[in-house]
Amino acid sequence: MELAFLGTPEAAVPTLDALIRAGHHVNLVITREDKRRGRGGDFSASPVKRRALELGLRVSHDLDDVLNGSVERAVVVAYGRLVPAATLERVPMLNVHFSLLPRWRGAAPVERAILAGDVQTGVNVMTMEEGLDTGPVHLERRVEIGERNVSALRHELALQGADALVEVLASPELLRHPREQAGEATYAKKITRVDRLLSPSESAEMFRRRCRIGGAELHLDERRLFVEDSVLADADVAPGVARFADGALDVGCTHGAVRLLEVRPEGGKTMRASDWWRGRLRERSSATWSSPPR
Repeated sequence: MELAFLGTPEAAVPTLDALIRAGHHVNLVITREDKRRGRGGDFSASPVKRRALELGLRVSHDLDDVLNGSVERAVVVAYGRLVPAATLERVPMLNVHFSLLPRWRGAAPVERAILAGDVQTGVNVMTMEEGLDTGPVHLERRVEIGERNVSALRHELALQGADALVEVLASPELLRHPREQAGEATYAKKITRVDRLLSPSESAEMFRRRCRIGGAELHLDERRLFVEDSVLADADVAPGVARFADGALDVGCTHGAVRLLEVRPEGGKTMRASDWWRGRLRERSSATWSSPPR
């Protein structure tokens, strides 16, 4: 099948690879423009562009180029931009979406599933239409979330989505007979800094969820600190108190406590939480922590 591929981040690469392995002819890859990186002015290509060039595929940053070729269908995985209705009318498109639609339509379905405490998420292969992630579903794969962080979960979903797409393309029955979405729709708004702010007024479980989406931050003894890794702690620590004992750093929440394993001070490198405490707070056994100002 003659295909165009639209995608940008690392999570889209497994699908591109799977299409090539399955023998599909991807005659055009469309991805975002190269981004300027750092102060030196160098430009960085997207992960999809880098992989496409390694595979010897033609790459474009202009969506209109999909209309100028001979593609039978386009595949979209985390492209990052809306596709106009006029384009969808001319080129049918399949989208690999990382949620169980209609739950978590939109920009950040993996992070929102974690923050909401969902037990399961998954991948839907759907036909794209003008509405935001509203199209009919050809195939669904379910995945248990467990305690995985966003990177591990997204990687699993990317692999499942790649396999599911290849299965759909190989099955005339699946292609011809998608099912309409059913159930209550929820929307996965883009993640902002506010979603990553830790607070002693929340539960220990919510603390952990925010850590698992990456970039979670708190103020500990008036210092900005990013929490890279943590676990729930069986400790009696008052909300807003950080306690260091027997080489372990526990912080108290409204319900429960969390043990910080790895942290990153502002402007610094990731390190063990115990090393950070010994280097900054030395012989102290406790301090206060709070939510950073918004």
